[in-house]
Amino acid sequence: MQTVAFHTLGCKLNFSETSTLARQFKDAGWRKADFPGPADVYVINTCSVTENADRECRQIVNRAMASNPDGKVIVVGCYAQLKPQEIADMQGVDLVLGANEKFNVLQYLDNLQKQEHGNVISCEIEEVKNYISSYSSDDRTRVFLKVQDGCDYSCTFCTIPQARGMSRSDNVKNVIAQVEKIVASGAQEIVLTGVNLGDFGLSGENGSRAEKFIDLAKALENVTGLKRVRISSIEPNLVTDEVIEHVSMSSKFVPHFHIPLQSGSDEMLKAMRRRYLRQLYVDRVTKIKSLMPNAAIGVDVIVGFPGETDELFNETVQFLKDLDISYLHVFTYSERANTPAVDMPGVVPINIRKQRNKVLRNLSLKKQRAFYESQVGSEWPVLFEAEKQEGLMYGYSSNYIRVATPYNEQLVNKIVSCKIIGVSSEGLAEVEFCENEILKLVSAH
Repeated sequence: MQTVAFHTLGCKLNFSETSTLARQFKDAGWRKADFPGPADVYVINTCSVTENADRECRQIVNRAMASNPDGKVIVVGCYAQLKPQEIADMQGVDLVLGANEKFNVLQYLDNLQKQEHGNVISCEIEEVKNYISSYSSDDRTRVFLKVQDGCDYSCTFCTIPQARGMSRSDNVKNVIAQVEKIVASGAQEIVLTGVNLGDFGLSGENGSRAEKFIDLAKALENVTGLKRVRISSIEPNLVTDEVIEHVSMSSKFVPHFHIPLQSGSDEMLKAMRRRYLRQLYVDRVTKIKSLMPNAAIGVDVIVGFPGETDELFNETVQFLKDLDISYLHVFTYSERANTPAVDMPGVVPINIRKQRNKVLRNLSLKKQRAFYESQVGSEWPVLFEAEKQEGLMYGYSSNYIRVATPYNEQLVNKIVSCKIIGVSSEGLAEVEFCENEILKLVSAH
């Protein structure tokens, strides 16, 4: 039996797609090996968001070749679409597949030989119109399900439209069929993912819109056995009142939103070509908190974008301090070829970018701790994971509070009602099980 090893760089979307490729290989009779093997074939799924995509890809290829110099190396993903020839020229790479070809890896293997330079099979991104459904399968507890791909937005810092193409989606019927399959496998939570998730419903063939994200949300309510649905990330201009109201009343969706902001300065938002200004973001947070006071709200922010003066950065800091949010994901701006931002004036020195990143990461820790402490005394259903570290196991409440408790095998992949009793020095919530849950565990044992 031939072996294949996978390595994934980047986002949860990439992980869901790698899992789909792994299932294709398994169905074809291959055995999956842990990276770096040794393995007969290596599939590396790349990312273009990371600052050092070239270096990271090269390091992964070198690790594969060190494990098995005769192994065939195939590179797919966003970086493979953006810089295919760069990758093909890396020593050890045999095949580079673009966005339209990455799910067809198996059909290229029969004639694939080790060679000095890799072969590139790709097309222009404008030709990428097909949609392939994907979901992660390595973690039974929580499954990431891709329902949308590509993006029609033109943010000045972003290469994703060049790497993944136009916005296109699965349809509600297909998604529900996938969800039913995932639920049958024992997964307790499904995380809906996409490049621009709120844009769900667009067809890649002609750009027409047959359905909306709210249609999918409503359909998911009727899936028998589905315990939890989480929205991975959704643009502020697309998290509509209707979506927020649905989540607030849902028996499936959890009270957790992750909403990209990128800057708390209107001047910066305009330079970034974002599709909203500060006030809309405030309105979205206010709406969520009015209906779900205990909801978690995560925020993406970019620091060091061209033209971000000290004054404009401080505007962002104050804006975030005043917002009722739970945590931040902070990204340091880095130049991307073929994006408008590369040619913008007002380049921020690298050391200043790093300082600003540190300021916001510290603010995030304070925001998260304040949110956790605000929940002390409340009861929440917690989904526990299999991972064990130093005698502890971990889980997330429905409103995205990270919980730690002594390891108990009976809790793995179980949703258990817990009372939050404190926050540790490490920033994890401490819990005690509600009385009825203790009885359940005792009787099960």
